[in-house]
Amino acid sequence: MSTSDKNNKDNHQNKKDKKIDKKPHVLDRTLQRSEEARTVRKIVTIVLVLITLAIVSGGVTGYLYIKSALEPVNPDDETTTSIEIPLGSSTSQIANILEENGIIKDPRVYRFYIKFNNAGQFQAGEYQLSPSMTLGEITDALQTGRVYKEPVLTVTIPEGKTIEQIADLYAEKADVDKEAFLARVEDKTFIRQLIDAYPTILSEEILNEDIRTPLEGYLYAATYQFYEENPSVDTIINKMLDKTEDVVLNYYDQISQMEEWTVHDAITMASLVENEARTEEDRKIIAGVFYNRLEQGMMLQTDPTVLYALGEHRDRVLYEYLEIESPYNTYQITGLPVGPISNFNENSLRAVIEPEETNYMYFVAANDGNIYYSETYEKHQELVARYLNRDAVEAE
Repeated sequence: MSTSDKNNKDNHQNKKDKKIDKKPHVLDRTLQRSEEARTVRKIVTIVLVLITLAIVSGGVTGYLYIKSALEPVNPDDETTTSIEIPLGSSTSQIANILEENGIIKDPRVYRFYIKFNNAGQFQAGEYQLSPSMTLGEITDALQTGRVYKEPVLTVTIPEGKTIEQIADLYAEKADVDKEAFLARVEDKTFIRQLIDAYPTILSEEILNEDIRTPLEGYLYAATYQFYEENPSVDTIINKMLDKTEDVVLNYYDQISQMEEWTVHDAITMASLVENEARTEEDRKIIAGVFYNRLEQGMMLQTDPTVLYALGEHRDRVLYEYLEIESPYNTYQITGLPVGPISNFNENSLRAVIEPEETNYMYFVAANDGNIYYSETYEKHQELVARYLNRDAVEAE
């Protein structure tokens, strides 16, 4: 073999060796990438499993808690306790009494149990109850009790009343010190305690510095019975808030589904509707008018807010009153006033939740007691000229 041939053979062998040498490196990189992919898949799988377990765990925890709250406190403890349910007790009060006496585990769960089962018409009386009783047995017992005590005082609070008017009624009917009542509803420490006690209806919104009285609108219109001659202001306020909570809970889910609206907003609107109409039909239509105006970015221009901003009782609204600068005056602001202007009746709140859908943009509460609606400003002006005194205005 010549030298040239030998050299060519060696070069060919070297190239072949290099190709052979490169294969392990390529294989190593392929294996490495494959291993990394498997590692990433494992990590992703583990994270997804952990997230799923966390979600399931939270759901399971909530389910187990509610399931436990629906069961007897102690199935083996048949010791009975004498429990008194006063006349006029709300479901919230009854649930709290039962929880305080160790008969149920959670008053909130019991209230929803009552609502879900359409239970009601509980009787005041004295009951012998035990921790071994089911919620069904307890509920049945509460519907068959006997009245053991007659109320000492009965006070009726009409709808559409302000805090000051309510204080006047309690001063007249229950000999309550009006100034003490008004001072208590302004006590910020007390108000914060109430916010903690009634989180479904009260919020930090009522502490807005522009709100005249924090509890305005939240003391429900109803007849209240008391079993002591001189009920404290705190007793009165708590009893009235219990009633408000009972009513609002019936609509709580619907309010929660209202876009960007809070319970405070719903009660504020209900107070406006309350002061504009007396029939359920008109309240639904007026609520619809208010929504139409809000959607168009128009001022609500409702006279009762002017009178509230004025702070004095007037039989009619003069044009000069419309210029009052106030977060309550809907002739000066767009949207809802900063808070309610009075208490309300349930059908006013229902009208806010279930308004009548119309194309009306205006209404006139006429001097003849009727309400006239219109879709255009021109028609509205005709109705104002026809039905109202030219020196005064009514709600638009």
